[in-house]
Amino acid sequence: MDRIRIGNGCGFWGDNLDAPVLLAEHGRLDYLTLEYLAELTMSILAIQKQRDPQAGYAGDFLEVLEQLCPVLRSQPRLRIVTNAGGMNPLGCAAKSRQLLDRAGLADRLIGVVDGDDLLPDLDRLLAAGHALANLDTGAPLSAIRARVVSANAYLGAQPIVAALRAGASLVITGRVADASLTLGPAVHELGWSWDDWDRLSSGSVAGHLIECGAQCTGGLWCNWTEAANLGNVGYPIAEIERDGNFRITKPPGSGGAVNRETIAEQLLYEVGDPAAYLTPDVTADFTSVTLTETGSDIVQISGARGRPATDTYKVSIAYRDGFTASGTLVILGPGAPAKARACGAMILERLRRAGLDLEQSNIECLGAGAVVLGVVLARAEPPEVVLRVTVRDPRRGAVERFTKEFAPLVTSGPPGVTGYTTGRPPVREVIAYWPALVAKSALIPRVCLYNKQETNRE
Repeated sequence: MDRIRIGNGCGFWGDNLDAPVLLAEHGRLDYLTLEYLAELTMSILAIQKQRDPQAGYAGDFLEVLEQLCPVLRSQPRLRIVTNAGGMNPLGCAAKSRQLLDRAGLADRLIGVVDGDDLLPDLDRLLAAGHALANLDTGAPLSAIRARVVSANAYLGAQPIVAALRAGASLVITGRVADASLTLGPAVHELGWSWDDWDRLSSGSVAGHLIECGAQCTGGLWCNWTEAANLGNVGYPIAEIERDGNFRITKPPGSGGAVNRETIAEQLLYEVGDPAAYLTPDVTADFTSVTLTETGSDIVQISGARGRPATDTYKVSIAYRDGFTASGTLVILGPGAPAKARACGAMILERLRRAGLDLEQSNIECLGAGAVVLGVVLARAEPPEVVLRVTVRDPRRGAVERFTKEFAPLVTSGPPGVTGYTTGRPPVREVIAYWPALVAKSALIPRVCLYNKQETNRE
């Protein structure tokens, strides 16, 4: 191919279920990518898999895949690349195989990429001198090893390319870097080499721009009122040329907007050093990129520069860190913000009276500046606010007692307390985040073609 059209129909687990089908139907795509994973998502999937070994993947994908089957029959060349496999890519592949077979698509091969799950080898890695130190604090992983529930390396595009070269029409991965979902098809179809840093950087920029779905086509845009019909927002398409330059657009007639602002905002989303955006495949220099509007809802991106990738993978580790609960009440009437804060203080005071001084607590007054911290609200005092009190503590029983202190305020607090009819807030286990690095030489990504109950490893 001299160019390739890649559309991303999902930016996170929970994104719009109709978007992938609409994009595949109207986007004239060569590839459809579906991005489901975040650090929190991996933690949820890890706990699901602990409870049920057959679970641990993004279940929404199966619903999406079933809806896509008619499109796949009418567009036999369309390929899908997704990280919906989460903590269990093979389990996701098994269910996907069943769906495709029932839809008369038994000829579509499924490629599976895994090897990102470090949990089974964690003790071996630690014993071999891989400290997996916290990138923020420098603390060694051994400090919380007993509480770890998941540990996943962010793999790159190379195993995705291997699956495509093996003939896969659907590639299901575990944890890979978001941009690699796009870079893999680009490398495969356009014949780029793994040391062509500028092209790899360009493909990674394209992947970064479309990875969050409609966030680059008018969603979260600062001038969102200028976007046409966000209710029918179109999801993004990257049309990538062999030389690495590319355009971002969306299906014709869809809502939203693609312009320099929407693309620039997404370009800088979740970026540390824009001159050194680290991926497993390349170190991309976002400051070298030029954005040019070349038509209605079309932005040309050119000039991307890249340098060699580092010799480490980023690792996302999740560990148990106590229990939490968050409850709300509506407080109304004169002096509502002051009453709300007083109610929050009463809850914590009554817990202390019961002998429970919780490790962490937070009282927020939503509607009176709690979210827009530091911003002076140039308006009259609100007549009503939402009180939100959140706690965290190692003792589940202490947090459960906290949840029982909201309803009593209806009759033992100030006037104007309501909103208590939804029941006591649930107690949830806290899964904390531990970012780390591991040497690339310490693990080997795996690729297989899934065929019913048999797999062939490469």
